Formats: sequence, C-alpha cells, structure tokens
Amino acid sequence: MGIGYKTSWLAVRDAGPEEVADALGLRHRRAMGWQDGTEAAYRQGVFVARPVAAWTIAHGRVHLPAGTDATEPGFPDWLRSLGARLGDLQFFTTERVSEFHAWARVDAGELTRAYCCVGMHDDIPLRLGEPTDVERELGVGLRRMEERRQDWQEADWDAWYEATPGEDDVMDIARRWGVCPLDIPDGSVVLPGVHGFPPGIEPADART
Repeated sequence: MGIGYKTSWLAVRDAGPEEVADALGLRHRRAMGWQDGTEAAYRQGVFVARPVAAWTIAHGRVHLPAGTDATEPGFPDWLRSLGARLGDLQFFTTERVSEFHAWARVDAGELTRAYCCVGMHDDIPLRLGEPTDVERELGVGLRRMEERRQDWQEADWDAWYEATPGEDDVMDIARRWGVCPLDIPDGSVVLPGVHGFPPGIEPADART
C-alpha cells in the first residue's frame, strides 16, 4: 500500500527510525514491514521507517501529531520541539474531502516555514515564514486571509481559488523539498520500521 493521499507524515533528514520514534515518544512499539506499517498507520498509531537514503518518514493519519493539528496554536511549538531534537525535518498533511492541506519545514532546528489551508472554509489558519521558491513556482501558499473579503470582486475570488492548494501540490512540495511518498516504489523498502503510539494514546483508545 505505502503512503499516499489523505494522511500526514514527517520526513526527517539524517535520523534513524528509533531516534525519530524516541522524539515522538512512541510507546507499545512493534517492528513492522513497510507495507504493513504504513497501512496500520492509516488506521491508528504512527509508523516510522527509513525507505530511502538520508530520509526517515513517520506516518500517521489519525495520531500524527497527537492531540493537535496544524490549525491549533500548539502545532508550531510541537514542530520546534522536534526540530530541537532532530534538526532538519518537514511535515505534510493532505485531506481532499475537506481540502485540508498543510506543509512545514524546520531547518537546523528552526521553524522556517509553515502553512495550512482549509479550502472548504476559505481559511488560512497558519502562515509562518515566507513562501519558498517551490511554492512560488506552484502558485500556492502565497495568500493571506484578507480581512475585507466582503468587498472582493469576482476577479479577487478567482485569484483566491487559483492559489488554493490541492493534494497534488502538497506532494509536489514534498518532492521538491526532499522526498515524496508517492515516489517510493512498492516492494523497494526491505528494512523493517517501528509502529507505536504517541503519549496519551493507547491502542485500545485508537480509532480503527
């Protein structure tokens, strides 16, 4: 199965799966292969593995991150705390039903960019740092939520929706920043990873 759409993941440069699992505080750990682990993490928990050289991926549709998401005030601090331990990392989430899309990057432990758009509500709940070159080329992540939308004309709304990201934009940003899960061939990952649950989440509590 692997990692596709409608989920969230971290890509961490030059850190092993156990190191990333420790930083996430994962408990109830089990060794799992790539296909089984990524599939399990669509249902519950977080799966951490190193599918390509230089990048470890932590994947979890429900529990990454646990207890917050990119729309909430604690999300940037969660990324900063991970960056303090792990250095360079990137976060992505994409959900086509609600058009909930987010991306962020930490460079040398510093949160340099974070953006979240909820297209269903025409809302930008998170915007930190300046758009990267990739975002500018794709034409997404460029707009703020203006305060006087009631004054917008049709051209203003057209420009807004043209700059609203979709799930393929998230994948393109991931690819250009470092690694896109869609580009990992099925069966290419031979080393097992680890599946576990973040603090406050027990397997019996996890939604399946």
